[in-house]
Amino acid sequence: MGRLNGKVAIVTGGGGGIGAAIAKAYIAEGAKVLITGRRKEKLEEFAAGLPADSITCFAGDITKIEDAEAMVEAVCAKFGKLNVLVNNAGIDPPGTVVDIPIQQWHDIINTNINGMFYMTRFAIPKMIEAGGGSIINVASLAGVRAIPAMPAYSTTKAGMVGFTNAVALDYGDKGIRINIISPGATATDMLKTGMAGLAKAQDTDIYGALGLLTRFIPIKRAAEPEEMAPAAVFFASDESSYITGQNLLVDGGATVVDPCGASVSSLGKAWGDE
Repeated sequence: MGRLNGKVAIVTGGGGGIGAAIAKAYIAEGAKVLITGRRKEKLEEFAAGLPADSITCFAGDITKIEDAEAMVEAVCAKFGKLNVLVNNAGIDPPGTVVDIPIQQWHDIINTNINGMFYMTRFAIPKMIEAGGGSIINVASLAGVRAIPAMPAYSTTKAGMVGFTNAVALDYGDKGIRINIISPGATATDMLKTGMAGLAKAQDTDIYGALGLLTRFIPIKRAAEPEEMAPAAVFFASDESSYITGQNLLVDGGATVVDPCGASVSSLGKAWGDE
């Protein structure tokens, strides 16, 4: 018996990266899944490798209210109900508060916050009809630690925490649970694109750049997208039936590190060494 047998889920941004890994894990555990994204071809290419009766695609934009509502209606029309929503879609263009184009700031807020809000707004009534449900918001280590030149992204990921807490409080008695997964550095296409400049500057490849990025954290490597999926399965399953409003940091231990101490230990030294 799969841990998600009989459950129906939506995974936004489900055509690649962490979203695709979660969708694949859900199907392996017995769920039916609708994946969403802006590019139809990417969604269909991913879905082609999975059982046809367990997955369906919806090409649309979560920042458009009508698309978000249609995604929820589509999964109920296809599979009869909705039990799980994974708010995974997001964007992360860089730029300091002085340098970032104003429209780009609004685009990041619109995708990462408004898109999550729209999907949650339309999903909750369907979940209540189904007897309850679980919402999983994919945030980031950037929501609890500053990342250079990414104030918009960090703001949205921190905002997910407040949103999650509010929904947990308002809908817990309706059978709705909502939690967060906050990945650390994860080797998605989005992060690899972001590392291109560092790789060029250090005369290395993308994985060399990821090694530099993660050299001070305890596990000393970037995660693979598949390493985020077990947490998403747990939060979607009945195993987490008494957990809501929580932020699980899947970060390789990054949040335990003091950067000053890490820089010393990376040299093979300890405090007080001569």
